[in-house]
Order: sequence, then structure tokens, then C-alpha cells
Amino acid sequence: MTLDQLRRRLTRIDRQLIALVADRQRIVTEIGAHKIQNAVPTRDYEREREVLKGARDHAFELGLEPELAEAIMRQLIRASLTQQEQTRVAAQTSGAGKRALIIGGAGKMGRWFAEFLGTQGFDVEIADPAAGGAGLSNVGDWRAVELNYELIIVATPIKTSADVLGELAERRPKGLVIDIGSLKTPLRDGLARLVGAGCRVTSIHPMFGPETRLLSGRHVVFVDVGVAAATAEARELFVSTMADLIDMTLEEHDRLIAYVLGLSHALNLAFFTALAESGELVPRLKTLSSTTFNAQLEVASLVASDNPHLYFEIQALNEYGAASLEALSEATERVRRLVAQDDATGFVELMEAGRRYLESRF
Repeated sequence: MTLDQLRRRLTRIDRQLIALVADRQRIVTEIGAHKIQNAVPTRDYEREREVLKGARDHAFELGLEPELAEAIMRQLIRASLTQQEQTRVAAQTSGAGKRALIIGGAGKMGRWFAEFLGTQGFDVEIADPAAGGAGLSNVGDWRAVELNYELIIVATPIKTSADVLGELAERRPKGLVIDIGSLKTPLRDGLARLVGAGCRVTSIHPMFGPETRLLSGRHVVFVDVGVAAATAEARELFVSTMADLIDMTLEEHDRLIAYVLGLSHALNLAFFTALAESGELVPRLKTLSSTTFNAQLEVASLVASDNPHLYFEIQALNEYGAASLEALSEATERVRRLVAQDDATGFVELMEAGRRYLESRF
């Protein structure tokens, strides 16, 4: 056969594969409906293990790399879970007939919540001076409209959110008010003013980015600011998903975020800054890079492409943020000192202590 003939055969097989995936997703839809009707959880880890093992075993019998078969099946399972989760959210939530306003809805997370609430049947409007939110009604300035919404979400930058919450307290909306900020201590006063005004208010932190479609394995943090019924109502928005719903205090949230976001962001900032100022070009470094370097470069690239203003707020506005930055500085200096002093014993002890600590996460 000629090369062109072989490629045409390959194209036919590719089309057959896509058609089979489409058939699989149609069956997934039926399975999802069956699970909802019979109150069966969306995710079945034992079934996933069976599917993956079966794929590896069958691949081995056919002379195919088991790792390739497993990778394909993992992607298909993820697509199946995403479809089933979205179906369950649409079927088991009660947003129909309710109105939601997202202040800052043209931003990335604002748009995510617009889609999420729309799936639940909410009539969603956004209030954002910026253009955006295709297909959504943008009222522009939320201060110029009646706040007769069942749900108001504040999805603005952290400093702006502090002002918005305070202004909302003056207007005393009757609907549930939720802020989704990455930090909570800068919002403490605004949240307290809403509570004092008798408003139904709570604070949450979705621990994922706007590109997220499947919430399985993701976390949503709920910070009760003194209105337990409001927090319970906010949780109801997520109970039909597979997200892990976590409760914590305002202070605990920011203390932990100083490490979860603050430390990890700072580490990557230092990494790509050191590279950028080294004078070495990334393509040249990648000609001899290691698995570790490539993995770190990938994460650093994601950080570098994100919103620098948000990242600065996370570093600068957290009352607990200085501790993690100081810890990073001290740790870096300790490594430098051990190497400069040719202290192999201390270096080994440092790595062993780190390994013991990281093993505790399992």
C-alpha cells in the first residue's frame, strides 16, 4: 500500500473511534438518568477500577501498551463523569423561576458561576462595566437596579468586593448574598455589616479555576459568617455535584490559604523570575531538561499566564500571608547554606524530613 492509502485507512479508523465514543456518551446519558431515578451516586470507584483493569488486560492481549489503553479510558471516564454530573445538577436543583445577579459577572469566575447557575435553571443577569458574558443580560452598574434577586454573587477583585459588600449592606437585599473571594480577612468588615443589617449572607471559596467542568475531586470551602441558614442554602447549590464541601472559619481559611495559594504562587514566581533573569532561553534549557524541570516549568507557565492583579492581592491582602513568604525565604536560604558549607549530612536530613512530611498526606 502507498502512504496515502495507509493514511486513508487510518482516517477511517479514526472516524470509527469517534463514532464509538459518541455511542458511549449516549449510553452514559442513559446511565446518568438511571442513577438519578434510583438515587445512585454518580461516581462508583470500584466500577472505575474494574474498567481500567479490564482495559489494561485487554490491551495486553492485543499487544497494545496497557498504559495507553488506561490513559484513553481515564479520559473517557472523566468525560462520562462530567456529563453525568451536569445532568444531575440540572435535574436535582431548584433554580427554576429564580433570579440571580452576579456582580463582576464578566470575569472568568463570574462567567463560570453564570453557566453553573444557568444549568440549575436560574435566570442569570450580570452587573459588570466590562463587556462580556455572551448570551447574558448585563445591567452594567448594579447600584442602578432594584436588587429583587433570590441570589446575589459578588465575583469582583478582593479590594472591590470589600466595598461592594459594604454598599450592599446599606441596601439590605432580601436574597442570599455570597462572596467567592480567594481571601476572607479583607472582607471581614463588609461581611459583618451585611450580617448586622439582617441580610442572608455567607462566604465561599471555590478551589478551582474557571476552566473546570468536572467538580469531582474539587473543593468548595464554606465560611459561615454568622448566618447558618445562609450557609446551608449556599451548600444546596453544590450538593448535586461531586465536589467536596468543606467548612472552616474565616481566620482558618486565610491562614491555610497563605500556604495553599500564597506559598505555591510565590514559589513559582521565584522559579520563573530566576529563569528569566538567568539569561538562558527556555528552548535551550529544554534541550537537556529533566522530568522535574518540565513538570515545574508547566506549573510555572500556568501561574505566569494568570491574573497578576489577583495574585498580588492574594500575597498582599492576607493577614496571614507574611508567615508563608518568610518560611519560603528561610527554607531557600537554608538550602543555599547547606550547599555552601558542603554539609551533605544536613542536606540529606532536610530531604528525609521533607519526605516524611509529604508521606503523611496519604
